[in-house]
Amino acid sequence: MGRVAFQNFATAFPLTRPIARLRSRQLFDLIAGFTYSQTLVACVELGLIERLSRTPQSLQALALDLNFAENRLERLLKAAVSLKILELTSKGLYDLGIHGAALIGNPWIAGFIKHHHLLYRDLADPLHVVKGGEGLTELQSYWAYTADHHGQETRPDDVSAYTDLMGQSQTAVAREILNAYDFSRHRHLLDIGGSNGSFILAAAARHKRLGFTLFDLPAVGQIAQKRIVSAGLDKRVSVVEGSFLADPLPDSADVATLIRVLHDHDDQSVEVIMAAAYQALKPDGALIVAEPLSGVPSIEPVTDAYFGLYFAAMGQGKTRTAAEIAAIGQKAGFSSARVVATQNPLITGIVVLTI
Repeated sequence: MGRVAFQNFATAFPLTRPIARLRSRQLFDLIAGFTYSQTLVACVELGLIERLSRTPQSLQALALDLNFAENRLERLLKAAVSLKILELTSKGLYDLGIHGAALIGNPWIAGFIKHHHLLYRDLADPLHVVKGGEGLTELQSYWAYTADHHGQETRPDDVSAYTDLMGQSQTAVAREILNAYDFSRHRHLLDIGGSNGSFILAAAARHKRLGFTLFDLPAVGQIAQKRIVSAGLDKRVSVVEGSFLADPLPDSADVATLIRVLHDHDDQSVEVIMAAAYQALKPDGALIVAEPLSGVPSIEPVTDAYFGLYFAAMGQGKTRTAAEIAAIGQKAGFSSARVVATQNPLITGIVVLTI
């Protein structure tokens, strides 16, 4: 495939021509991917997705409202149409395309898109990031816990941005988990690294008899406590502040959850976290690990390319296969592990470990 003569033959021969064209397009997509993502960023930051969700609009109306020269805005709109973010109607109006409509249905994605400017700045020199060069990256500054595991010097203001971002996406993640795993068999759930309480709030609405404890850094716990009180769940939910890398976990639960926690940490820290979870659980307890799993063919570019470089910029963390999680769990003391299928593995996978 690397020979010019074969490439010329494959392009000219009618039976192989479609494959050659597809491979050429796929290669170009790798080259041009940054321009595609920046087109999406521009649409989100201009508010085009929300604006066109209300009604289709003409180029002239959009240019007037957005204070753009028509020829300049048309360039962006054509790019967005080509990527199916927008579409052009038979009347010549701009409307949402397939991907734009999906953004309206999942508003939390816009938060991730907007914070990607930090990642793009870090990846201006990808080799520096992958090698782990000196200096604090933009993502390390954003994810405050990467620099301060104990959280004693971290204030709510320091963590509010990333806590809000994680909370926005937790709705979709919680739905996947609650649809895939039946928590009604349990009595008390410990959400380790529970962020602003979004998962617990969703689980409490579905399982009325289940008690909850949320464990997270002090600055994050304060944010969660306010949401829990506002929801009138302070009698069912306890918030315990601490670091799962340094402090013992509350031991009142027969099921614990680690939702998008392990992949933020390196193996040594994951061993500490899972050992702490094992010690905290009741003898009949179960640990639910929920995060995108490596080794799933349908989502490999997400887990191994996107998250791979994202965690490199963070300075820690990696995605793992279910077998790797099970092996660390066995080392911590768990006797068995199984994968529970989810409706959308891109949102999350699930590994259930039992004592």
